[in-house]
Amino acid sequence: MPTLDRQDDVFILDLGDTENRFHPDWIASVDVALGEVERAEGARALVTTATGKFFSNGLDLDWLMANGEHHRDYVVSVHELFARVLTLPVITVAALQGHTFAAGAMLSLAHDFRVMRADRGFWCLPEAEIDIPFTPGMSALVQARLAPRTAHEAMTTARRYGGRDALAAGIVDHAVDEDAVRSTAVGIAAAQAGKAGPTLGTIRSRMYASALEALRDKEKPLG
Repeated sequence: MPTLDRQDDVFILDLGDTENRFHPDWIASVDVALGEVERAEGARALVTTATGKFFSNGLDLDWLMANGEHHRDYVVSVHELFARVLTLPVITVAALQGHTFAAGAMLSLAHDFRVMRADRGFWCLPEAEIDIPFTPGMSALVQARLAPRTAHEAMTTARRYGGRDALAAGIVDHAVDEDAVRSTAVGIAAAQAGKAGPTLGTIRSRMYASALEALRDKEKPLG
């Protein structure tokens, strides 16, 4: 399960050491951690990372198939997680030490910056390949955070981007050696910790107003 630690002005949210799929309990745990970051005072920033082979493999499809009656509420909770990260009043950095797929990739896009391991691991939106369409909110998030050409390729071809390819495509901001992923992310976050506060949250809310409207549309979360 996710854990939250603090290193000086930087909160470090570790998503876990499994595939870190979006089980409802996992989402709730991440939400509690984000609340702690949000309520803290003074200079602060957030690094989100994980331990092991995966950053996150996305939605918990096994749980969803077993609990189909909760499909709509589940999607709403996923959308709200993306929206909350997108509007946090602190600078956020995703440290992608492992595979980052589907909703996990979308979660990374909700952060301000992304640092990815250069030599191993993939960033991928596999929805076209696995025959699961993006919700309107998910589409809006991806298109708000990626250049149009990259968003089109990533969404329609399910391309698996290695670290260097992801850097060239503008998906991530840095591609570094494995042992430098977390430290690079922490360095970026620490340098911007003084920006924390309601003004930053307001800037983000206005910058991504269209994406946030789609993510928070509880009447038609599935389109």
